[in-house]
Amino acid sequence: MGENTGREVELTVERIAHGGISVGRLDGRVVFVADAIPGETVRARISDDRKKSFWRADAIEVLAPSEHRRDHVWPVASIARDPRQRAGGAEFGHIALSHQRELKRQVLAESLQRMAGVESDVRVEQLPGDHAANGLGWRTRIRLHVDDEGRIGPMASRSHTVIPVTDAPLASPAVQAATPFSERFTGLGTVDVLAPTVGDARLVLGEQKPTVISERVGERTFRLDDTGFWQVHREAPAALTAAVQAAIDDAAFDPRAANLDLYGGVGLLAAAVGDRFGASTRVTSVEADERATERAAENLAEWVGAAAVTGRVDRFLRELEQSASAAERARLRAATVVLDPPRAGAGTEVMAALGRLSPAQLVYVACDPVALARDVALAAQHGYRLARLRAFDLFPHTHHVEAVASLVRD
Repeated sequence: MGENTGREVELTVERIAHGGISVGRLDGRVVFVADAIPGETVRARISDDRKKSFWRADAIEVLAPSEHRRDHVWPVASIARDPRQRAGGAEFGHIALSHQRELKRQVLAESLQRMAGVESDVRVEQLPGDHAANGLGWRTRIRLHVDDEGRIGPMASRSHTVIPVTDAPLASPAVQAATPFSERFTGLGTVDVLAPTVGDARLVLGEQKPTVISERVGERTFRLDDTGFWQVHREAPAALTAAVQAAIDDAAFDPRAANLDLYGGVGLLAAAVGDRFGASTRVTSVEADERATERAAENLAEWVGAAAVTGRVDRFLRELEQSASAAERARLRAATVVLDPPRAGAGTEVMAALGRLSPAQLVYVACDPVALARDVALAAQHGYRLARLRAFDLFPHTHHVEAVASLVRD
């Protein structure tokens, strides 16, 4: 850290940036400010001045508040606390819910315009129940960390410091009730608490061996490991199922084609495709996690044409390119490909391979707007354009936003 670390400055923040931080300027230098809202004037403390091009700072006092500022939904994360002692995981908790969605919209639209040259009037849709609950009580899973004294809590933002807490207001009532806030856990790194839709809430302590749970989405039940990936918001699996089904162009869908569900997890979106287009649907789910693939095979068993393959997506596509016969390539060109990559996105190699295989349409589920915009630009190099885009507030009181993009060949 340099000589400016710890210095307190007055800043007027201008706009929101990717990652949920606001942007201000100090003597012409960009300063990324946590816990401020665009339009506000704040007193901020410089936390990192190592870069020549920008500094980082934390708001410590609001001098001219935004009309959208609210009391923080989680006092342990509020601006009243020392920045080093603010709980992470609710970085938009001081902003009115409707304005949170507007800020997320701005980041998504700006990313698409800047990186892909695409103008978008996308809006961020709220999920059922969130307005009435003020964006609280939606998390069906939380991960808490253990400090040196055995107390549990989240880490502070951009830090490995554990902040002990006695509540978790973003968690569902069942998760909150099952969380052992007052207990001590020595020798453990993490404590996971989850409340599946089937059965009781449970704890997963440290590297505990996984057990199988069930989650219901509409009339369908999915089996998965309690340590495995599942959408966190109580309404997210149903919302994404419906969004993916709506994002597929019926006219371009061929149930007999070599349809793919990449980064498929336990088969949620492959099942969405199968439910939308019927018993004859062919779809292959590709997932790197072997245990998730085993669960996907069970969850997709009713479709004779469904399969679940364990493998990294980039390697799977590379082998497909190398080994596909002329008939298989034709089925791939007729295919619909659903992909739900991790936060880093699909990336250059995967998007290039998809471009060469040239499926009829791509339905891209994204949890990071910048990664999505980059991949939309990469797809454009292979003749795909963004035909439809929806965005969902799957993570109220955080900066995260989910998007579902339809990419079609011109």
